[in-house]
Amino acid sequence: MPRGTHGALNKAGKVRSLTPKVESRSRRGPIPRTRVRYIYRKRFVLGRKPSQHPI
Repeated sequence: MPRGTHGALNKAGKVRSLTPKVESRSRRGPIPRTRVRYIYRKRFVLGRKPSQHPI
């Protein structure tokens, strides 16, 4: 049975240091006032019930 290179020990601990650094994007949610307005529109204007799966 042939052994592949998946998980080879000769690369242990080296791969992460070789990959180029990519800056992370800022992941901020909407400001609270915008979020509250969005929730108000969903619940009262569109008449949706608060749930994980809107029907």
